[in-house]
Amino acid sequence: MPQRLLDQILADPSGQSWAILWREGEDRAELILGEVVDLDLLRDLPRPEVGAPVLALVPYRQISERGFAVHDDRTPLRVLRPADATAYRRIALEDLIEALPSAPVAVTDESFSVSDDDYAATVQRVIEEEIGDGEGANFVIRRDVVAQTHADPATAALTWLRTLLTDERGAYWTFAVHTPGHTLVGATPERHVSVRGGRVWMNPISGTFRHPQEEAELEPRFRSFVKDTKETEELFMVVDEEMKMMAQICSHGGRITGPYLKQMAHLTHTEYLLDGSSEADVRDVLRATMFAPTVTGSPMENACSVIRRHEPQGRGYYSGVLALVDLDEEGGERLDAPILIRTAHVDHAGTITVSAGATLVRHSDPRSEVAETAAKARGMLAALGLRPRRRPGYDVQLASLPGVAEDLAARNESLSPFWLSPQESRPDPDLAGRRVLVVDAEDTWTQMLAHMVRHVGMVAEVRRWERVGPQDVLDPGWDLVLLGPGPGDPADLGDERIVRLRELAQARLDAGTPLLAVCLSHQVLAAMAGMQIVKLPRPNQGVQLPVDLFGQVRRIGFYNTFVAQPPVGQVSVGGRPLEVAVHEPDDAVVGLRGPGVATIQGHAESVLSRDGLVTLHGLLRHALA
Repeated sequence: MPQRLLDQILADPSGQSWAILWREGEDRAELILGEVVDLDLLRDLPRPEVGAPVLALVPYRQISERGFAVHDDRTPLRVLRPADATAYRRIALEDLIEALPSAPVAVTDESFSVSDDDYAATVQRVIEEEIGDGEGANFVIRRDVVAQTHADPATAALTWLRTLLTDERGAYWTFAVHTPGHTLVGATPERHVSVRGGRVWMNPISGTFRHPQEEAELEPRFRSFVKDTKETEELFMVVDEEMKMMAQICSHGGRITGPYLKQMAHLTHTEYLLDGSSEADVRDVLRATMFAPTVTGSPMENACSVIRRHEPQGRGYYSGVLALVDLDEEGGERLDAPILIRTAHVDHAGTITVSAGATLVRHSDPRSEVAETAAKARGMLAALGLRPRRRPGYDVQLASLPGVAEDLAARNESLSPFWLSPQESRPDPDLAGRRVLVVDAEDTWTQMLAHMVRHVGMVAEVRRWERVGPQDVLDPGWDLVLLGPGPGDPADLGDERIVRLRELAQARLDAGTPLLAVCLSHQVLAAMAGMQIVKLPRPNQGVQLPVDLFGQVRRIGFYNTFVAQPPVGQVSVGGRPLEVAVHEPDDAVVGLRGPGVATIQGHAESVLSRDGLVTLHGLLRHALA
């Protein structure tokens, strides 16, 4: 009986390992009382049994499995599984709330780990030194609220869980998990990834509306938020980053639906839902999607390096995931994994940590980002008794306000219809079957490029730049080599990537074989042709621009800090004369083409590129003509 299992947990909460989970839309919560084991790698996650799911606590440090930079704080990859057949049950939500403890828990000594002024200074540094130097489009830098309780951590977590189940709204998961030395309780709004029956879902959430103190201000401020350019672009950028993941793990890419609103008690977010199909093992899906750009940044690999430079300590479980793996009716594994945000971590000594981060973009205001971290922590702090428990607007359905649905839908008018629709293959007879080597320069835009290349009937293989040498690109099996995007300064010859990209381009040019280059690689080719590379006064990170590409005006998404300046007179590279496309407002070279060579500064593969598919298709046909 579920009540018996709950009574068993409540009788000795600190002496056992357990989890209580309530998932959005369910009328029952799940109880697990079990055994804990710590693992080294995600591939070691045990297979669940019928009626006995596996719950994994995946810390941020696990990103090291992908070879990315991280502060290794030794937070364990921990698995909780039912001790026996009676140790997993589902209980009616109202019965759970009624049984949970309600006595107040004293919490003291609250403070931010980083002061408002210091955090604002960090924001400014990231904008100037990272985004401003081409290291990426956006980065999430966290700070922590730290407090203390002398109560038993497990009992305190049960009390706070009751408050969250009563007060919070819009959460994807509301949960409490207790294991030796690590207790988590929270209400996270964001699904990271789910897998069920060969389908994969991701749920990027970004853009944050802080509910005002005065109810009269709620509607006008919310309407302003819905039309705010920064908030809109912030969401588009994380959609792009998660679509890179979908293109990698889903055989037919991913389809975007939305945008939607995620309204909580203290905040409202905007979100999209990504949907694709995959036959990958759930462990491989988890590994390939570590971790969400909404809590790290873009491009992912470099975002991890930026986080390591600007955050003084490890993240613990913050921005990691809880991952529940169980079996469906046919015996196949299912995965449901929410992101560990809006969560309190309590250690064995009663130290409480609530982490919150802000997404920093090129036009972020440091003081506004300070306020955003405080707002994101507020819901959890309210459950701890450190903030008022409810705010104005709790009972107002913002999505039902007149005109809001139309304003949200209008956002999609400028986006790529390719990613908003089912992506059935449409082979071009002139390209079908031809082979493309796509070189990844540390940005997985290449996965989206490869997916679009396959869409027109070509065969694409993606390889990291370290695994490709000049002899590889001269293999006659490759009809085309596509040099991809990446972070950094294209003129930095101290960067091994830049040197390698130049070597690969030169090898193809010398051999007279087709070559296509995108973004960073476009800049590298322009520099090889003698053009000057300069830094833009303001980065084009996550913006859509109408550009004239050789007589055709195309709306293309741009993510660049550096540009090539137009040459004076005729220009060539590797003996091939080049035609130059210039975007006059920036005095920037946005494309090059010549015999067997084509380049583009923008990202035809981006969700922001309304004309992306037709543009990439044209570049492919030109390079292979």
